[in-house]
Amino acid sequence: MKKTLYSLMLSEDVVREVDAMAHRMGTNRSSLINQILAEYVGYTTPERRISDVLSAVEQLLAPSRELVPFFAPNSLSMSLKSSLEYKYRPTIKYEVELYRSGGESIGALSVVFRTQSAPLLAAMTEFFRLWKRLEDTHLAPLIGHRLSYALYEGKFERSLAAPDKNCTAEELAAAISDYVQLFDKLMKSYLSGRLDAHEVEAAYYSHLINAPVHI
Repeated sequence: MKKTLYSLMLSEDVVREVDAMAHRMGTNRSSLINQILAEYVGYTTPERRISDVLSAVEQLLAPSRELVPFFAPNSLSMSLKSSLEYKYRPTIKYEVELYRSGGESIGALSVVFRTQSAPLLAAMTEFFRLWKRLEDTHLAPLIGHRLSYALYEGKFERSLAAPDKNCTAEELAAAISDYVQLFDKLMKSYLSGRLDAHEVEAAYYSHLINAPVHI
């Protein structure tokens, strides 16, 4: 959303209270005034929608025993922690970032991991490549384009596609929550040996054809 500089005459007392509230909320004066005015005239800013979506994701995943969500209000991203079923139970972190602007991608999902185990690194890399192949085969035709993927040292990243239908903040939050839970569940099952590549594909496809929103 384009922003323009405007000059406003405001009471010093009002500005002092606005600044104090902005500090408590972890934002700045301009952003807070923009949000207050938007709410007053009934307009939902991109920042408000993102906050609503991520807050809903946090609430949906709060009861989960596998994922621990963390979201700071007025942030454009959130993180979720999970533990792998592997010897010393290494921790991985999912980071969900949503963008203000639209387009084919509404954000990105990153999987951040730290391990010195060569076998575990090899298995995780194998799973990430399997996941990309599955989505290129099954998801891309549904959304009309391929997603972008990147694998760095200690990080796997996947773009989040714009929803394939108009949806509310709650519906988008449910789609993101379901996707992260599916990824986490199938990755753990693959790494533990409970599922092989064909079984992962079958589980992924079953979820895909029943998902109300594709991202």
